Amino acid sequence: MAAAGSAVGLGNIWGFPNQVASNGGAAFLLVYILCCFTVGYPVMVAELAIGRNTKKNPVGAFKALSPGNTIAPLIGMWGVLCGVMIMAFYIVLAGWTFGFIFEQSAGLIGMSDLKGQLSDLSNGHKNAFFSSLFIVLTVWIVSRGVSSGIERAAKTMMPALILLLVFMIGFIISQKGATEGLLLYLRPDLSKINSTLIVSALGQAFFSLSLGMGALITYGSYMDRRQNIPRAAALVTLADLSIAFLAGLLIIPAMYVAQANQVQILDDQGSLISSTGLVFSVLPSLFDSLGWLGTIFGILFFVLLSIAALTSTISLLEVPASYLIDEWGLSRRKAAVGAGTCVGVISIFVAYRPETIGLMVNVFNDFGLPLGGLLICLFLGFFWTSKSALTEIESGRPGSRDGIYGRVWSVCVRYICPTLILVVLCHKFGILAV
Repeated sequence: MAAAGSAVGLGNIWGFPNQVASNGGAAFLLVYILCCFTVGYPVMVAELAIGRNTKKNPVGAFKALSPGNTIAPLIGMWGVLCGVMIMAFYIVLAGWTFGFIFEQSAGLIGMSDLKGQLSDLSNGHKNAFFSSLFIVLTVWIVSRGVSSGIERAAKTMMPALILLLVFMIGFIISQKGATEGLLLYLRPDLSKINSTLIVSALGQAFFSLSLGMGALITYGSYMDRRQNIPRAAALVTLADLSIAFLAGLLIIPAMYVAQANQVQILDDQGSLISSTGLVFSVLPSLFDSLGWLGTIFGILFFVLLSIAALTSTISLLEVPASYLIDEWGLSRRKAAVGAGTCVGVISIFVAYRPETIGLMVNVFNDFGLPLGGLLICLFLGFFWTSKSALTEIESGRPGSRDGIYGRVWSVCVRYICPTLILVVLCHKFGILAV
C-alpha cells in the first residue's frame, strides 16, 4: 500500500489525462499499458529485490552490494537527490491543489475577492502558506513510521481516492458533451500510433511509477523474505494503471463538458491547454459554469487531488528520511523533521519563484529519474547480476530463478529496459529523432 501510494499521485490525475488528450486518446492508453509492464514492472521488481536483499536505504543498498566500490553508492545518492528536489516542487503543486479547495469554497459562499486571491498561482505568500501546511502534514505521517504512519495513511486514502474518482466520473459523464470525450478515450484509432506516441507513453509509464529515485528500494528494504516480490510489483503497477485509467475517464470527458459550456480548452495555437492550466483554469471554470452543484464537485475534485498528492509526498519524504536513519543514525522523528525541513526550505524558494518548476522538472524528473532507472538496470544486470537478484526473488516466489519468469525478467532488465529508457532519454533531449 505504501509503494502504491508512491506510484499514485498528481501525475496520474492530471499528467496522464493530458498525455492521453495530446497523443491519440485511446491509442495512447493502449501503448501506455504495454509500457508499464514491459519497462515499469521489470524495473520495479529490480528495485524491490535490491532493497529486500540489503535491508537498507538506496545509498546503503549499493554500498552493501559493492563493498569497496565508491562509484556504485552514487547511484543511490542520485536517487535520493532527485527525490528531494522533485518533492520540493511537488509540495508547491500539492499546496496549489489544497488551496483550490478553499478557492472553490470561497466561490460557493460568494467571497469573490478571496476566490481571486486563492486562484493566483503566482502569489508567493499564498503558495508558501499552503506548501508549509502540506510539508508539516507529510512530516507528521512519516515520523510515525511505515506501518503506523505511511501504510495506515495509504490504506485510508487510497480507497477514498477511488471512491471520489468513481463518484465524480458518474457526475461528469452525465453532462452534455461527455460522450465525445468518452469516445476519444475508449475507442482506439490505431493509425495514431507512431514513434512519438510510443516514446511519450514510455516516459509517462516510467515517471508515474516512481522509478529511479530509490523509493521502491526503500520500501523493498521493509519487505519480509516470504513476500512475493513479483506479485507485489504487479499489484503496485495495477494500482497505478487503475487510478490513471479512472482519472482519464474523469478528465477527458470533463474537457469536452467544459467546451460544451463555452470554456476554452485550446490555446491560441490550437493545442490543448497545458496540464497546469487545464487543472487550475479550465476545470475550475467548468465547475463555476455548472452552478452551486458544480462548485460542490469542484471542492470534491481538489480534495481528491490533495489526497493523491499526499500519498506521493509521504513516500517521497521516506527516501531521504530512511537515508538519514541508516547512514547517520538519526531517530525516525529527527530524520523526518530534518529531511522535511530541508525540503521545506527549497519549497519556500520555489513557492516564491514558481517559474523554476519547469527547470526542476527537466533536470530531476525528465532526466534524473530515467537516468537512475538506467543505472539501476545496468548495476543489477551486470554487476550484482540478475542471477543474484533472482535468488532473492526465489525466497518469496519459488521457481523464479530457473523458470520461464526468471529468464524473461532477466532479459528485460538487462537488455530491453535499458535500451528503451535510453531511447526515451535521447528523444527527450533531441539526441535521437524518431
